[in-house]
Amino acid sequence: MTATQEILRVALIGGGATLVMDIWLMFLKRVGVQTLNFAFIGRWVGHLIHGRIAHASIAKAMPIANETPLGWLTHYAIGFVFAGLLLAVAGTQWAHSPTLLPALLIGISTVVFPLFVMQPAMGLGFAASKTASPLKSCLRSVINHGVFGLGLFLSAWLIEWISR
Repeated sequence: MTATQEILRVALIGGGATLVMDIWLMFLKRVGVQTLNFAFIGRWVGHLIHGRIAHASIAKAMPIANETPLGWLTHYAIGFVFAGLLLAVAGTQWAHSPTLLPALLIGISTVVFPLFVMQPAMGLGFAASKTASPLKSCLRSVINHGVFGLGLFLSAWLIEWISR
């Protein structure tokens, strides 16, 4: 495979995994579970671009033009990066014969980013410590990232199956 084909495969795996996670989040929202507000991700990234890393409360920070689309774009870009991480760790051959365990391990390990980077920077504290129920928030994040890991596997499997 060419480098371009490999990059496309990473993007498809990451995009597919992120879509699986989004379907999961839509299900949670439908059953009354509060989920991620992508406008806040866009707001954080918008302020980050202008040099502001941390906020006392991202919800109270000045809104950014087009923050919701920016949040969604960021969400998918992170999915692409995490798919690249999976292939960097498991090897590019993994994408041609995917197995569940490496995808789940990478998916769950990516929870470090929101718990220890994004949440503190958005004013929620390390591991959601400033939220009403930190343990519940952390467990939900771990489960969501586990679903993302499952999505990595399912996307890679589907792409490989289609390309045969």
